[in-house]
Formats: sequence, structure tokens, C-alpha cells
Amino acid sequence: MDDQSTHDGGAQDESAGVRAAGAAASERPKRSWRRVGVMVLAIVVLLPVLLFAAWTAITLNWSYSKGERAGYIQKFSQKGWVCKTWEGDIAMSTIPGSMPEHFLFSVRDDSVAHEITRLMGSRVSLTYEEHRGLPSHCFGDTPYRVTGVKAVAGP
Repeated sequence: MDDQSTHDGGAQDESAGVRAAGAAASERPKRSWRRVGVMVLAIVVLLPVLLFAAWTAITLNWSYSKGERAGYIQKFSQKGWVCKTWEGDIAMSTIPGSMPEHFLFSVRDDSVAHEITRLMGSRVSLTYEEHRGLPSHCFGDTPYRVTGVKAVAGP
């Protein structure tokens, strides 16, 4: 009888173990599906954010062209709802009496903006960098970023 009870108890223990293993096996796919879901969500959300940040960093730190433009500042004001930048317009005349060409530019540095404001009305030379492909108007309304200004003698 002892053998029988031991044997029956062992069978019960084995069946309980099989049920526990089956329950654990049925839980594993749920966990892996959750993990896959979290990974897909992370890729769908994080990848575009990381690509946007990388693109912004590249376009802000790499300039397409650099140069200088000389002329008279026509207008200069600070604009923007959230991101305030200085936006200006310089009139460049090649021949006195001819129609001037306008150059629109943006300034992000307040010290350069104050210097431009101080030199309003006089002939100036603006040093600029062109940054193409900026992803937002938070960096200015134009691709031209003025980095320096100096007064120039008359025409």
C-alpha cells in the first residue's frame, strides 16, 4: 500500500509539474509578444526622433556656403511666436541709380543683432553662412545666418 500511495502521489506530483510547465510555456509567448511590441514601438517612435535630431545637428553645424554681402540695412526686426530670431533685409545696389537687389537674412546671435541695429542707415558688410535644409523656422526664416557685421565706407 505504501508503494501504491507513493506511486499515486508521484503521479499527482508529475501531473502538477506538467501543468505548471504548460502554464509557464503559455506565459512565455505573451512575454515575447510584449517585448516585440515594445521594441516595435521604440523603433517607430525613437528612430524618427533620433533621425530628426541628427539631421538638425548636421544642418546647423555644416554650412553650404559662406560669404559677405554689402549694402544698406532696409529693415531689421525680431520675429517668431516661440523661437525668436532677428530677420533683416539689406539692399545691395551695384550701380548708383539702379534697382537694388534685396538680400534677406536671419541673425541668431543677440550681440550681432545689436551691432546691426547700431549700424542701421549706414553702409555695412554682412558675413553670412548658408544652411540649407533646416527642419524648422525656429532657426530663422531664411537659410542665411549672419555671423558678423562691420561698417563700410560709402559706395
